[in-house]
Parts: sequence; C-alpha cells; structure tokens
Amino acid sequence: MARIFNFAAGPSTLPLPVLEKVRDEFVDYQGKGMSIVEMSHRGKVIDEIHNQALALIRELLGVPASYKVMILGGGATLQFGMIPMNFLWGGKSCDFTQTGAWAKKALEDAKKVGKVNVLWDGKADNYLNLPDPKTLKVSPDAAYLHMTANETIGGVEWQDWPETGKVPLFCDMSSDFMSRRVPVEKFSLIYAGAQKNVGPAGATIVIMREELLERCPPSIVAYLDYRLHAKENSMYNTPPVFSIWMIKLVMEWLKAQGGLPAAEKLAAERSKLIYDAIERNAGVFNCPVPKACRSKMNLVFRLKTEELEAKFLEEAKKHKLDGLKGHRSVGGCRASVYNAMPLEGAKALAGLIDEFAKKNG
Repeated sequence: MARIFNFAAGPSTLPLPVLEKVRDEFVDYQGKGMSIVEMSHRGKVIDEIHNQALALIRELLGVPASYKVMILGGGATLQFGMIPMNFLWGGKSCDFTQTGAWAKKALEDAKKVGKVNVLWDGKADNYLNLPDPKTLKVSPDAAYLHMTANETIGGVEWQDWPETGKVPLFCDMSSDFMSRRVPVEKFSLIYAGAQKNVGPAGATIVIMREELLERCPPSIVAYLDYRLHAKENSMYNTPPVFSIWMIKLVMEWLKAQGGLPAAEKLAAERSKLIYDAIERNAGVFNCPVPKACRSKMNLVFRLKTEELEAKFLEEAKKHKLDGLKGHRSVGGCRASVYNAMPLEGAKALAGLIDEFAKKNG
C-alpha cells in the first residue's frame, strides 16, 4: 500500500489505524452479519456507538456537565443558519468578527435573520491578520458574539479569547477542534464540522450550554430546533451513522495518543518544522501571516512567482506530498497539518522546501 502525505484542508487525512479498523469491520461489524451502515439507528449497537462518541468528546475536551453535546448532520454550514434562527429572532442583534471566508459565510446567513454588528473586519489586511481579543468591544445587549477559531483559507488562528461578560460567546471551531485545549466554560456554544480532526464529512459536533435552550423560538421547524435535538440526544432523525462511528474511533485513537495535551504538542512541533523551513528560505518562500496569529492547522505560504508555485506543487507530488495547492480564491500554497498528520509528513515537507529553495533560489 502506497500511502502519501495528504495535506488537504478537508476532507483530510485520517489516522491509519482507524481506517484499517473500518476496513476490517465494515462488511461484518463484530460478527453481527451485516455492516454498521445497514443497522437500525434505534438498535442497541448504534445507540452504544453514538453515546460512546458523545462521551469521548465530553471527556477529551473537558466539557462541563451543564453543557449538551450533540452530533448533527448538515455540516458546520447548516449551523451558520441554524444559530441565528434559534438565537437572533424577534428583532435581536449579534456581534461578529469578520476574519475570513468562513466567518463571512456565517455572517451573511445571520444577516438574513437579524441585525449584525461587525466588531472587527480584516478586509484591510486581506484577512491575513487578527486583532488583540482584548480590543474587541462587545455590545452589552448582543444576543451573542460569533467567532471563527481558525480560518482554513487565510491561515489565521485565534490564540486567545475575548472577555464577553454576560454576552454568550459562540465559536466555529471546525478546523482546529480537538487540536488544542480550550476553556469550554468561556463559550456558550461551540460547533465543528467533523472533516478536519475528528472524522469524515457528514457530521457536526455541537456543544451548547443548556440554559441557551430556553432562548429558542416556539415557532422554529423541528430539525432546526436545538431543543428537540437536545431532548432526543441528537437521535431525533436517522443520524449520520458511518460518520459517528468513525468519530468514535478517531476519539479513541486520540485518547490513546495522550488526548489534547499530546495533540497540542504535536501541532506545535509540526507547524514549527514547516514555518521554520519557510523562514530560513525567505528568498524563495514567504508566509504572509504575522507570527502572532499563524494557524497551527492550515499553514499558508507563497513563492516568489506563480510559475515557481506551480513547479513546487508538481515537485511535491513527485515526493508523495499532496493537497498543497492553496484555496482557489487566494492561490498560493497551503499545508493542512491536522491531528492525523504524522510528524514525518511535516519533516518531509520541510525537507522539500529546503531542497527546492536551494535549486531555485
């Protein structure tokens, strides 16, 4: 088997032991005579898998008992609309930080439901920078402040969080979820699409302070009502069974690696290897993001010409390093180094950067 190093932003690389386990158990799950994707979601097997996945997320992240943990379908994009429909109705307003493409998508959906006050907009810096969170002036009457923890396209990541007082803090953590420890109690709502650090596409984790459920409107349709999902343990309708099974397996793998402290340490090591290689080859490569807010998950960089970028990407493929092309909206290069990326992958990319710069400097 010829496994490459996959630096794609998502869907992204997954732990090899998890993929091998899925391969071995997919057709006949633990001697049941059928695949897990054929089983009733109301049966004991699926119910146990579902609850084990929820429990592992709660354990690894240190989620307090006063929070609900749910796994829903629709991707994080569904949450862009679901959040304002539950919490921005009735003439309310909310605050936003506009930090890049994904924050903008969430913001545009919120605008369709209620009033949005943008506390900070990174447009002047082409969304390649972040403010000091201490400088954010939260509106005292805001229904919530929405942030995007890590922008996969711009390669910026919040390193700290603002003080919001009584205003609930909501955060899209899709692309750095489970890569570092976070003070869950500072947030009223955390959500994350699975397809970066926790599993395949098809599921979204939602972690919500229970008291928020009292704010949901009485008229909202069933599937978009957080109260219903919380009441039904996120099993109101047929859940994305395969994705949830893989989330459980990835969480088990992460726990065996040492949990979030280990993930955090490896994230720092992987990203440092690559950023250091970019810095020492500054005549050919450069990272446009200031060091203070560089992402440890999505490392963006440019070469001195687009022709060199194309040549570098071709060379990378020859070295079995794939998924390094930057997002189509911004170009350049991007290395996504999520939890399942081995340290060897970062070393291989750093080595190629050194070698390429020597030949093309």
